[in-house]
Amino acid sequence: MFLVKCPWCGERDLSEFGHGGEGHIVRPKEPENLSDEEWGDYIFFRKSPKGVHYERWVHTHGCRRWFNAVRDTVTDQFLGFYKSGEQPPEIEGGEQGK
Repeated sequence: MFLVKCPWCGERDLSEFGHGGEGHIVRPKEPENLSDEEWGDYIFFRKSPKGVHYERWVHTHGCRRWFNAVRDTVTDQFLGFYKSGEQPPEIEGGEQGK
């Protein structure tokens, strides 16, 4: 069984969760001033590192809240979980959500 730890509900099976992609993506303050290429980069391009990655997850079959997780994409092991708005945990090899 592959477990994910919701910050509100505790550990649950992966089947209860949805993956929301890369975490800590900041929306441009003035998107109307972006070129088509810049807007396309914001919408479509994300990091896909080999190693530590900061991601967004949602507990779709539970509390339905969004939260962040740190996962090693090589081992598929979760290294930490934290609520949206909280500081990311310091993980060796990670960029701390940046």
